[in-house]
Amino acid sequence: MDRNHTRVVKIGDVCIGGGNRIAIQSMTNTKTEDVEATVSQILELEKAGCDIVRCTVPTIEAAKAISIIKSRIHIPLVADIHFDYKMAIAAIENGADKIRINPGNIGGSDKIKAVVDAAKAKNIPIRVGVNSGSLEKELIEKYGGVTAEGLVESALDKVRMIEEWDYNNIVISIKSSDVMMCIQAYELVSEKTDYPLHVGITEAGTLFSGTIKSSVGLGVILSKNIGDTIRVSLTDNPVKEVEAAKQILKALNLRSGGIEIVSCPTCGRTNIDLIGLASQVEKIAADYSNLNIKIAVMGCVVNGPGEAKEADIGIAGGNGCGVLIKHGEIVRKVAEEELLDTLKYELEHWND
Repeated sequence: MDRNHTRVVKIGDVCIGGGNRIAIQSMTNTKTEDVEATVSQILELEKAGCDIVRCTVPTIEAAKAISIIKSRIHIPLVADIHFDYKMAIAAIENGADKIRINPGNIGGSDKIKAVVDAAKAKNIPIRVGVNSGSLEKELIEKYGGVTAEGLVESALDKVRMIEEWDYNNIVISIKSSDVMMCIQAYELVSEKTDYPLHVGITEAGTLFSGTIKSSVGLGVILSKNIGDTIRVSLTDNPVKEVEAAKQILKALNLRSGGIEIVSCPTCGRTNIDLIGLASQVEKIAADYSNLNIKIAVMGCVVNGPGEAKEADIGIAGGNGCGVLIKHGEIVRKVAEEELLDTLKYELEHWND
């Protein structure tokens, strides 16, 4: 089922599925029991553009912290549960907006039913999450290894189990660190269900390699009109996950708003520290997320204006000289060291 026709599920005040905006998720890496650290990180994620945040709940202290954390943040909070069904129930009782479980690792059907009953009482969604690292032995044997078909069968088996207890407030995620397997799994599951899908490449890696893997995987999946929420999983500051997710969505024309920066890759004609200049422009632009414009950063005064003609505004420089460009036309010449201040002034007064 494509994202325009999946079921609508409400997570706190965020609606996903049914053609709603694709929501960006991330996960805290603090100890949830440490309320101050967790709240601080979530507020940073909010500022970066995170729509939904997930926190691990391994202890009863972490579950109790949820109610305090929620009182100080502004986005829905998902409780991530592994192994202990009691933590899921405690998280629900303390106000979690959604719970993420793998029913296969929290015990027998009586324990799963207890979690479902608690979620039903509060009408909060259950995200059924399976991944390649926890696929059941019998499915590995059935399919001759970890496969997309096995992951999908595992997920849908868990969904049917929950449906049997008359509950269908469900989100599904199927993840693998194998990009092609992940793509195939989401293609298969989207044909078999209309539940909204949370999409991501799990354990993608460091900022560099993980962003590339996630961009390729999410790019393909989202371009097929599959996926209602996304996470870019990185071994880095979670804020980087949100920043990468925003750029992926913008590149696919699935998000608009905020400043887009284009810059040339440098060549032998470059006579300015273009790499440093582009990095500084990127930092400046982060303070103007209210502007929906494109900025070009070029390293050649001769060719820069022509190459930047599709941008709303741009700068180029070399040999101590700089130019301010608007829609491909030079509108001002300045000293190279004045380029950043000139650009910042223009951004400050963009809507004047």
